Amino acid sequence: MSSNIILLLVFAIATIGKANSVAIATGALLIIKLVGIDKFVYPYIEKNGLTFGLILLIAAIMIPIANGSISVENIKNIFTSWIGIVALILSFLTSYLSGQGLGYLTVQGHGDVMPAIIIGAVAAAALLGGVPVGPLITSGILVLIVKFVEIINK
Repeated sequence: MSSNIILLLVFAIATIGKANSVAIATGALLIIKLVGIDKFVYPYIEKNGLTFGLILLIAAIMIPIANGSISVENIKNIFTSWIGIVALILSFLTSYLSGQGLGYLTVQGHGDVMPAIIIGAVAAAALLGGVPVGPLITSGILVLIVKFVEIINK
């Protein structure tokens, strides 16, 4: 029962904070749970949801290339500019951090920090107009901080 209350609380905060993607995801999980099909659906989402979500996200980002809005000339020009080079470096770093964060949350079993990450993302969306798409990067940064603190404390 407490998981329902937590989901309702996250749903309410996300709705009030206008973090629609979080509200929709939380609402869907709550409905699945209340209907009683969570034992069948949750494992599938847990195993495959991230992959499907990333595929859709990457496809959406690549639409300008697919529909011809971005040409080979545009690509050549961006990679010869400082903005393109910085974007490439930042993309490299954030992708690395996302991988570290995914491992921290799943393989290393630290999913218990997810509520703090979600609340931070929802608060940023509500108060600063942010978009809550960075839990993996957030957890990747967290991994770096945890490793740094462990090194200092040795």
